[in-house]
Amino acid sequence: MDEVETAASRRCGLVAIVGRPNVGKSTLLNALVGQKISITSKKAQTTRHRITGIRTRGQTQFVFVDTPGFQTKHGNALNRNLNRTVLASLGDVDAVLFLVEAGRFGAADAKVLALLPPDKPAVLVANKLDLVPRRDELLPWLQQMQQRHDFAEFVPMAATSKADVERLFAIVERHLPEQEWFYEEDALTDRSDRFLAAEIVREKLFRLTGEELPYASTVVIDQFEEEGGLRRIGATIVVEREAHKGMIIGEGGERLKRIGSEARQELERLLDARVFLELWVKVRGGWADNEAHLRSYGYD
Repeated sequence: MDEVETAASRRCGLVAIVGRPNVGKSTLLNALVGQKISITSKKAQTTRHRITGIRTRGQTQFVFVDTPGFQTKHGNALNRNLNRTVLASLGDVDAVLFLVEAGRFGAADAKVLALLPPDKPAVLVANKLDLVPRRDELLPWLQQMQQRHDFAEFVPMAATSKADVERLFAIVERHLPEQEWFYEEDALTDRSDRFLAAEIVREKLFRLTGEELPYASTVVIDQFEEEGGLRRIGATIVVEREAHKGMIIGEGGERLKRIGSEARQELERLLDARVFLELWVKVRGGWADNEAHLRSYGYD
C-alpha cells in the first residue's frame, strides 16, 4: 500500500465532551486517552480550560476535547469565560459526546443540551451506569431522551469500565471523517507540561480542602525549569480572601505541605523526572470577576 492509499484510509476528527458540571467528563477523557491529562475532584467547576486528549488506534486518531461544565449558577467573569469555552468548542468539532448521569436529566442538563449544534452527530453517553440499581428502568428513560434530541447513538456506560470505553471508541469512530491525522501517533495532549503542573496542583488543592474552599481559586506557575532529570517548579495559589489563604495553609502549614507533597508525587509520575515544587498562597480580591486578571492567569 503506497502513502496515498494509507493516508486516504485514515480517520481523524475532533470530538467534544460536554455536560453539566460534575457529570464525569474529565474521568471519561482520561479513560479514553489511557492516561490522566484532565484533573478530577468532587468539587463542581473543576475543569476550567479546553483540554485536548489524543488517542491513536489503528488507522484512526481521536482528538477529544474536554470542556468545562456549562455554568448556570454564577454570573461572574470566570463563568462567562468558561461558557464561552464550551460554545467555542462545539463550533468546530466533528461529533459531540453529551454526558448525563444514567437515568437522570435535570434543568442543568437541559441547558447544555440546548447548546448542541443540530448539524453535528451527538452521542448520548449515559454515564455512571454502575450506580443505577435497576437497569430495566433505563429503556423508558432512553426513549424520553430521544424525544429531547435526535441522538445518533445511545451509550449507557461507566467511564471506569474498560469494556464500555472500548465500545464507545467503536461507536465514535463511525462518525469521524477520512483524513490525515492532526498529531503524531504517540501524542497524548496538546497542553504543555507547565499547564499540566498547574492543573495537578489545583486538583490537590480542591481535593484536600473539600467544600471549605470556594471554587474561586486558581494556580499560576511562576517557575518551570528543566535541569536534566530534575524539574524545578514554583507555583502560586491565588484566592480571593485572607480567610481562604488560612484554609489552604492549615495549622502549622500542614495542609499546604500535603498539597505540595501529593502534587509533587503525581508530577514525578507524569513527567518521569524528579520534581522540586515550591508553593505560595496569595490573596487577589475579586480576581474571578476581573477580565484582566483572568487573562493574566491564562483564561483566554
